Amino acid sequence: MVTDPKKRDVALVVDDSPETLRLLNDALDGAGMTVMVALDGASAMRIVDQITPDIVLLDAVMPGIDGFETCRRLRRDAGLDGVPIIFMTGLAETEHIVRGLEAGGVDYVTKPIVVEEMLARIRVHLTNARMTQSARAALDVSGRYLLAVNSVGKIMWATPQAQKLLSETLAADEDFVLPDPMPQRLQQVQKGKIGSNAAVMAPFPVNEQLRLQYMGKLGPNEFLLRLAKDSGAETPAAFSSELGLTTREGEVLSWLSKGKTNRDIAQILGLSPRTVDKHLEQIYSKLGVENRTAAAAIAVNATHGKS
Repeated sequence: MVTDPKKRDVALVVDDSPETLRLLNDALDGAGMTVMVALDGASAMRIVDQITPDIVLLDAVMPGIDGFETCRRLRRDAGLDGVPIIFMTGLAETEHIVRGLEAGGVDYVTKPIVVEEMLARIRVHLTNARMTQSARAALDVSGRYLLAVNSVGKIMWATPQAQKLLSETLAADEDFVLPDPMPQRLQQVQKGKIGSNAAVMAPFPVNEQLRLQYMGKLGPNEFLLRLAKDSGAETPAAFSSELGLTTREGEVLSWLSKGKTNRDIAQILGLSPRTVDKHLEQIYSKLGVENRTAAAAIAVNATHGKS
């Protein structure tokens, strides 16, 4: 289980049962791991203030702060976003399993614990966590402007290039939070209400020449975004001056000419579909056309005329 002979994986076991603690301590130590023990959620939070474990084994039912809330706090307050958390409990009903996964757990093991099964699950989750860490390291040296956020739009990590851009555009004490409507779209992706193919893009709030592009889901509550140059940034201005459109109408027409549907345009520009419909009515009227195909043709001609 240990890939580096000089480094022992660190497991934090959080449980109020002496029998479970003794069983897991012996099993994990025999597997070559360093074991830290906490009897409750508050003790677990104090431990992770001092050291970051490689994996957490967490009892769901404990006095004081239960395991579900402890898991949420470990993810939210202690910064253990990339550390696998496995729930252990005698509660085997589906609702409890779902609750544990929603709290941030990656797996659910029912008691009484079968040591061989637990060790096998730990190996799998440690391997997956290392692969994720390796992927991040590769992204860090790729020279790309990439960052990851959670479902409420708060940044979790960023490549050095993206960090540099953020530090240049934000105040030192200012946290980066995604602009609307991207957080809502990410929450819909997370809940399965929309597919990840419904690409999310929005203007970067501190640099109008950049856009945030949704790249995919990395984990239960981790989404990868890319800072990209807005290739169409100059086009709406050209439309506005040459075709007699407002800036917003130029933006709508620009995306229309790229083959986007009304719903896509609404998501990209942060508008309601009804508002996009109204903009298109005005565009058709000003251009003297009756449908989107004719409007798109005029937009393409205008773009080629400028190139």
